[in-house]
Amino acid sequence: MTRQTYFIADLHLSENRPDISAAFYRFLDTHIIGKQVDALYILGDFFEVWVGDDYVSELASKVAKYLNKVKDGGTPVYFIHGNRDFIMRDQYANLAGMTLLNEQAVIDLYGTPTVILHGDEMCTQDVEYQKFRKKSRGWWWPKLMLAMPLWYRKKIARNAREKSKLSQADKPIEILDVVDDAVLEMFKRYNVSNMIHGHTHRPNVHTYTVDEQTLTRTVLGDWYTQGSYLVVTPNTQKLINTPFA
Repeated sequence: MTRQTYFIADLHLSENRPDISAAFYRFLDTHIIGKQVDALYILGDFFEVWVGDDYVSELASKVAKYLNKVKDGGTPVYFIHGNRDFIMRDQYANLAGMTLLNEQAVIDLYGTPTVILHGDEMCTQDVEYQKFRKKSRGWWWPKLMLAMPLWYRKKIARNAREKSKLSQADKPIEILDVVDDAVLEMFKRYNVSNMIHGHTHRPNVHTYTVDEQTLTRTVLGDWYTQGSYLVVTPNTQKLINTPFA
């Protein structure tokens, strides 16, 4: 049987969108559980909001059970934080059978060194967001937030989400997308020719030519109206977007 590895991102799982979680469970049942899959990588914004590992909702508990089925079936699950779930820690990761990776990680993808990441750090034109990102990824901000009462963290998360919606509505799409200079710097930093990320919700495969070398950047789609995933085998990479029924 052909070896295969799957990548997903930007599901934004929430109690308000049971259709997304149902599509995710179908995806696991159809493609992962009980199949010979080398790995499943989740590249951030898995949940719409994450307020701390001390609060595991009914949805998060069910998701953890499904992911443990994946792990118990022999497929390791790896997770990279997104801008919605960056304060997820080992407590929930262990509950869900996931291994947390660094913000950027280089993996050997069937002989091709590949950098994987959520991708928000490459949206450098969004200066307002990058300032928040720098603060929120520091050592003190997450520690401060997690020290707050749970009800207060939920309130902060709701307010931040509404503010984010308003802010994004006022910004041109180009500002919310990655910047080529940042992309090329990422390729150079890790000395790779292959990149996989999410965040922008603009599924596509982009190529660049630098010093006669072809660089490939695959962008995963969100799951608001579709199931979006990348399946990689030793010889192919296929980005698949399946509309919800």
